[in-house]
Amino acid sequence: MTSPRDILILSTRQVFRQKRRNFGVVLAIALGIAGLIAILSMGDEVKKNLNRDLDLLGGVTLIKISLEEDKHPGVRPESFLPETQEAVRRLPGVEVVSATAKEMLWLTILRDQTNVPLPVHSVDADYWSANNLESTVGALFSEQDVLGRERVCVLGKVLAESLGGVDAVLGTYLPIGSDLYLVIGVVDGLQIGDRKRYAFLPLTTAMDRNLADRIRPNRLFVRCRTWDDVPAVAAAVPAAMERHQSIRYLKVDVAWDQLKRIISIVWWVELFIYLSIGATLVLGGFGIWNGMMSSVTARTREIGLKKAMGAEEADIMLQILCESVVLSFWAAILGVSLGLSAVFVTSHFLGSTPPHQVILRYGLISLGFSCLLGMAAGLYPSLRAARMDAVAAIRYE
Repeated sequence: MTSPRDILILSTRQVFRQKRRNFGVVLAIALGIAGLIAILSMGDEVKKNLNRDLDLLGGVTLIKISLEEDKHPGVRPESFLPETQEAVRRLPGVEVVSATAKEMLWLTILRDQTNVPLPVHSVDADYWSANNLESTVGALFSEQDVLGRERVCVLGKVLAESLGGVDAVLGTYLPIGSDLYLVIGVVDGLQIGDRKRYAFLPLTTAMDRNLADRIRPNRLFVRCRTWDDVPAVAAAVPAAMERHQSIRYLKVDVAWDQLKRIISIVWWVELFIYLSIGATLVLGGFGIWNGMMSSVTARTREIGLKKAMGAEEADIMLQILCESVVLSFWAAILGVSLGLSAVFVTSHFLGSTPPHQVILRYGLISLGFSCLLGMAAGLYPSLRAARMDAVAAIRYE
């Protein structure tokens, strides 16, 4: 019986001799493998970026939690305790939690000889990332500003423009209540909407200077990592909060309709992509099968001579099967190289790279899958070659 090493060498030589005929098959499998690695490796990173920008689609990963005690006259006002907020932050699937006050302070400015009241929103430092907001000029107040109860404020873009311009308001002071607040930045973002007309203060600063005791953290914005986490997080919030405070007036708002639409759309897109990759790989497998069948037919007399000289059926079968696996293996090597290149290019544009162990895992899975594909495609041709009658094969023209 021929040694496995000799069979591998013979199979590799045969594959490279037929490189022109195998080029199309190799390319089909390589492209399928490359697409599979890119989709699997970058899937989570693309989803994170898409979830971060889903404010365009209704903010489906943002859960709004509030205390609705104002709808019950005579009820003592409540707020979310620090330990309650921390319990929500620890829930699996939660990316960031921001505490804000529902009640507004007011900024009064003189415009066209008329006093115009403008809303002032009290928020913490996580409010910006929870709502996907960015500074147009200047900076947004930080955790240190909130902890230090600094008298600083951030203006919405429309409000800043109405006060003289985005650049002009930076570094000026605005009278809010009985204090002056330094304008350190102007904010803009996808879902800010009417809040472009707001001024924003650190929540702790507003609580310290609010004489009516109306400003308190009674609303939470919870940003989930992906839309898949939203249902589980929304369901877990009441139980997590109940361990620390009463939830009689708790209200959890989720954009369920938009979430269902997004999940449905993405499911169909993913199905289309995977079907396309699957079709490419199936065509590649069919190409291997067709190539091996042609090779067996062309080498009929050779196979007959080998059997007449004492080659066993297992040797013939193993050689044809090994040729099929070697062909798919080298196609997979090319596909993995293309896939890694696609991952690095995509990572550059997204600004985030998946963990190296994830890329390695999917690369090895792709290699294994390709070898199984080659084995399956070459099984029938190898059986046909092994079962040939030696005399009839020698006489074949």
